[in-house]
Amino acid sequence: MRLWQRLFLAFAVLSAFALASFVGWQQLGFRRGFLDYLNGVELERLRAAAPALAARYGEAANWDFLRADPDRLAGLLDPGALWRRPHPPGPPPDLPRGPGRERADTGVPGPAPAGAPPWDRIDRGGFEAGRPPFPPRPGGDPPLPWVHRVTLSDADGAFVAGRPDPPDDAAVVEVSWDGAVVGRLRLARLPRLIGGLDTTFAAAQRRDALIAGGSVLAVALLLALALARRLLAPIRALAQGTLRLAAGDYAFRVDARRRDEFGALAADFNHLAASLESHREQRRRWGADIAHELRTPISVLRGEIQALQDGVRPVGAEALASLHAECDRLTALVEDLYQLALTDAGALEYRFETLALAPLLQEAAELQRAAFADAGLALDVALAEAAPVRADARRIAQLIDNLLGNARRYTDAPGRIRLGLRGDGQYVRVSVDDTAPGVPDAALPRLFDRLYRVEDSRDRASGGAGLGLAICRAIVEAHGGRIEALHSPLGGLRVEIVLPAADSVR
Repeated sequence: MRLWQRLFLAFAVLSAFALASFVGWQQLGFRRGFLDYLNGVELERLRAAAPALAARYGEAANWDFLRADPDRLAGLLDPGALWRRPHPPGPPPDLPRGPGRERADTGVPGPAPAGAPPWDRIDRGGFEAGRPPFPPRPGGDPPLPWVHRVTLSDADGAFVAGRPDPPDDAAVVEVSWDGAVVGRLRLARLPRLIGGLDTTFAAAQRRDALIAGGSVLAVALLLALALARRLLAPIRALAQGTLRLAAGDYAFRVDARRRDEFGALAADFNHLAASLESHREQRRRWGADIAHELRTPISVLRGEIQALQDGVRPVGAEALASLHAECDRLTALVEDLYQLALTDAGALEYRFETLALAPLLQEAAELQRAAFADAGLALDVALAEAAPVRADARRIAQLIDNLLGNARRYTDAPGRIRLGLRGDGQYVRVSVDDTAPGVPDAALPRLFDRLYRVEDSRDRASGGAGLGLAICRAIVEAHGGRIEALHSPLGGLRVEIVLPAADSVR
C-alpha cells in the first residue's frame, strides 16, 4: 500500500470507530432516557389517579372491596385500561348500568357521586355502551397496561391488590384520606421496551441514527480521501524533486509557500538543491582554474627549456634562476592544493595547546621584515595584552605568514602594513591592515573563495594563485574562530581574525 492509501485507511478506521461509538452511545442513552420518560409518565398518571382511589376508600371506609375483587384496581386507576384489554368474541353482556340501577363497580344502587369517575359506564367485558372497543396497539400481542405493574398496600404495609411482588426500586405514591395515609401504591419500573408504539418509536430512532451515521461516514471517507491526497502532495513533489536531483537537474525547485512542516521541508530541499548547484559550478570553475594555474608555469618552463634547447637563449645562471622560480611557483601551487585537500578531508593535523599570541605574531613579523623592506613597504606591529588561546602554534604561524605575504604582494610601494593584536572580553582579535589599493565592496565577501582574485589589482603578475586566503579561512575555522575582510582605515584591506579565548573554550 502506498502512503496516501495508508493515511486514508487510518482516517477511515478512525472515522468509522468514532461514528460507531457515537451512535452506540446515543442509542444507549436514548433507550435509557426513553425508559425514564415512560416510567415518569406512568408515575404521573399514578399520582393523578391516587385522589380518586382515596375517594373510593372513603366511601367504603376500608380496602375490603378491593381485597374481595382485586381485578377492580386496574379499572379504578385507569378506566381506559379495560378498553385496551383483548375483549372476548361475541356481543357485550347486558350488565346493569346508568342512574337508578345497581352500579357495576360497587353494587350500590343510585347515581355516582359528583366528580367521581363514570365507573358505571364500564362493563366487565371491556365495552362502553354505544362505543366500539378500543383498537389494539400495533406490534403484535398488546402488552399489559401500566396498572398491572401497580401494587396497593394498606397503611400497615399489608398487601391489598395488584402485583403481589413489587420490586425494591418501585416508585411509591401515598394514598391519603382525611389527612391520614391510608395506603401506598408501588409502581414497578419498565425493565425494557416491550412492543407496541414504544418499540416502534425506538426502532425508528435507531434507523434514523444509522442512516445519519452512514451518511456522515460516507462524507467523512470522501473528505479523508481528498485530505490524504492533498496532504501527501508535497511529499510527491519532493519525491519527484529527489529523482530530478539524482539525475543531475540541480535547477529544479519545489513550491515552498506553505507555512507548515511541509513548507519548511520544501525550503530545506530548495536550499539543498541550490547548494548542490553552487557546488557543481564551483567544481567546474575549480577544475578550470586549477588547469589554468598549472598551465601557466608549465608553459613558461616549456618555453624556457625549448629556448635553451634551440640555442636561442644561452644556458647560464640567469636562465637557470628563471627555471627555478617557475618550479618554485609550481611547487607552491601544488602545496597549497595539497593543504586544501587535507582540510576538506579533515586530515589536516592540529596540536592544540594554550598559548599567548603576542610572541608568535612578533616572531612572524621579524621573519618578514627584510622582505617588506626590499618591497619598499614599512611593517608596523601593535600588540596589546590579550588572553591566551587554545591553538596550534605551527598553524597560527602559517596563518600569519600567509596574511603578511598576501599584504606584501598586493600593496603598492611605498606603503605600510600594520599587524595588530587586542583582547576583547572572551575573544582575541588579530588584524592585518595595508595601504592602497583597496578592494571593491562586492569583492570583500569572496576574497576567501578558492582561486578568487580581484583582477584589476591582484593579478598573477603579483604572484600567488588565490589559494592563500582560502587556506587561512580553513585554519581559522578549525580553531573555532572566524575571519572576514573589511576596508582598512589605512586605505587598503583589513583582514580581521577573531579567536575564542582559552577560558571560554569548553
